[in-house]
Amino acid sequence: MRAVTSAQIAELDRRATEEYGIAVPQLMEAAGRRVAQAARELLGDGRGHVVVLAGKGNNGGDGLVAARHLAAGGSAVTALLVAPESEYAGEAGRTLAEAKSSGVEIRLAASEALSALLGEAALIIDALFGTGFRGPARGLAAEVIQAANRSGRPILAVDVPSGLNADTGVADGPAIRAAATVTMGLPKVGLLTYPGADLAGTIYVADIGYPGTLADDVSIRTHLVTPEMVRARIPPRPRDSHKGTYGRTLIVAGSVGFTGAAVLAALGALRTGGGLVTLGVPADVYPVIASHVVEAMPTPLPARHGALSAEARTRIDELAALSEAVAVGPGLSTAPGVQEVVIGLLQSGRPLVIDADGLNVLAGVAEILRTATAPVVITPHPGELARLVGRRTAEITQDRLGSAREAAGRFRCVVVLKSASTVVAAPDGDAYIVRTGNPGMATGGMGDVLTGAVASLIGQGVSPTEAAWVGAYLHGLAADLLAEERGMVGMLASEVAHRLPQAIARVRTGTAPEPVRILTG
Repeated sequence: MRAVTSAQIAELDRRATEEYGIAVPQLMEAAGRRVAQAARELLGDGRGHVVVLAGKGNNGGDGLVAARHLAAGGSAVTALLVAPESEYAGEAGRTLAEAKSSGVEIRLAASEALSALLGEAALIIDALFGTGFRGPARGLAAEVIQAANRSGRPILAVDVPSGLNADTGVADGPAIRAAATVTMGLPKVGLLTYPGADLAGTIYVADIGYPGTLADDVSIRTHLVTPEMVRARIPPRPRDSHKGTYGRTLIVAGSVGFTGAAVLAALGALRTGGGLVTLGVPADVYPVIASHVVEAMPTPLPARHGALSAEARTRIDELAALSEAVAVGPGLSTAPGVQEVVIGLLQSGRPLVIDADGLNVLAGVAEILRTATAPVVITPHPGELARLVGRRTAEITQDRLGSAREAAGRFRCVVVLKSASTVVAAPDGDAYIVRTGNPGMATGGMGDVLTGAVASLIGQGVSPTEAAWVGAYLHGLAADLLAEERGMVGMLASEVAHRLPQAIARVRTGTAPEPVRILTG
């Protein structure tokens, strides 16, 4: 499923009108009907007092159409305006007049009456600002947003929660905290990345009549990963297959104090279906790691003071030559010699996944990623990406999608920016947003499992870009399944790894949850 920016949805609206003859009032009518449809679901019986916060633009027009439909269905509806009626012009003025004539009560928002009015509502519909809004919200609109949030009543946002930047998911000032959001045509990027995803609540994507050829426009390069997309790329398991069918994966990991990282990466690779997994570890920790892995094949490598030494390169090159994919970094430490090993693997001619200390040792020399002789996937969290690109972590989190895209182009590699709503960006400009996962994953070792999973998928023949978003999706889904079973607190990375086969099975059988709900009919 494609996800769009505010400029892209405005262009789709323009083309729908100019190329397909779909007039703006027709789009607005469809949008308002979908909002009313979602409102009835939230209300349960479809009744109860509904307060619509109506701005002066097309977003307010969508809300006023919804108000008219809800009133026609028997709900008591009040439209709360943020300016005098005389200032509502164009489509907003037309829909205001129609709502008024259909029995919707029209009131001008007044500071002293806001709390009482909103506190009595069964549902608040936020139609103040749309996708073109750039904050912060000020004046009466800001007061209305804050009063709505304080009311404790459920809020249904129209297109995006008011106050939210539809492109970045960042709010510069007060913003609506919605229970649900009905977004038109296609999901907006800012609803899918944090903190916007937290403000949006449940996301409904409303079918408002865009022709399929328009909605599938190839110039839209951001995608929301769905179970259907993942199902199409999970390697099949023919009855006559054998362990060699599912790839040979090499993982170079571990050091004194970080032996678990190597074990977890191997688990991630095996539980994602890898056929043969070789685990290259410093000789000093080989006995410990070998005692904790059964199905993987641990191999001791030259070490010094508990970490890999530069002399390990020769043996690693030999092992890489026998593998379809290589992962490096989990628990390696930043000891002297580790950087040389990582840089050497860039020239191995094998697809390479780099994580954790494999990335840390490249800080300051990250441009060397551009010299790789085979595709590279890097899996940083925001702090690690900040070190690679020489920026502050806060700058990365302000625009996760843009930051991942910029790094992918700069380093000519696939970037998996790990966080809530993980972003995967490819060097060709395509990007993917993954909505699986939960706060229980905020514990040590989760990234190691993901590294192994991505490398294993590449070893099974999945392209590096696809392996990145498939692996991230399955990793998050495995954690969601575990949370359903045991709750989020105390979740262990090894437990998530062991749920990966279950996650794959859910995707294969079509029982994995969808990231958004589609409103049609």
